[in-house]
Formats: sequence, structure tokens, C-alpha cells
Amino acid sequence: QVQLVESGGGSVQAGGSLRLDCTASPQLSRLDCISWFRQAPGKEREGVATLYAGEQRLYSDSVKGRFTISRDNVKKSVYLQMDNLKPEDTAMYYCAVRQGGGSCYFLPRNYNNWGQGTQVTVSA
Repeated sequence: QVQLVESGGGSVQAGGSLRLDCTASPQLSRLDCISWFRQAPGKEREGVATLYAGEQRLYSDSVKGRFTISRDNVKKSVYLQMDNLKPEDTAMYYCAVRQGGGSCYFLPRNYNNWGQGTQVTVSA
């Protein structure tokens, strides 16, 4: 089991940037699946970015080219750099980890460790 704590959310105008941080304890394995999800009010939780098999990345079409997922193994942290933000990016953002093998695809049912979430609000 791994504990996850997100930070870095906030309010920004459209076109702006934010970086979300997710700190894990006790640690992350290089082969863990790590994803960022988001959930807007009244909508289902959706995956936006996944880091798997070390350094492989996958992004949803809605954020491709604007968001970047990365990790710092020394700091036990995972990041989501969000650029050119749009009002439709407004949501609660969650970091999630899957350990022990299996599918890394960013569906909520594939993940068994979740952070508490951090709010991102983008105004027009």
C-alpha cells in the first residue's frame, strides 16, 4: 500500500499554467503504474495521463500536447505540468497508483491507491 498526497491546485485564467505534485510514501517502484485522473461536478472520473513501464507515457486526447506527466524518484514524487489551461479543465484532480502488475490503462477500476485530490479551477 502506498499513501499519496496531492498539492499544487488553484485558480488560474485560461491560457495559464499549473503544476500538480503527488508525493508518495513510503516509495514508488519503477514499474508501478502512475496516473492522474480528474472529476468535474456531475461527471465521471476520467484518466488524463499515465506513466508506466518506467518512462512510457499516455495522454487522453483532451490534454495531449498541453499536459506532461513526469516523476522524480529521489523525491518520490509525480508531477502533472498543465499548460494552456482551458475552462473545461476545471475539476478535482487525483493522483493514483497501481502496484503489483496488471493493466496500467487509465481507468479508475485499474487503480487501488488514491490521493485525496486537489482542485483546479480555470476561468475564461
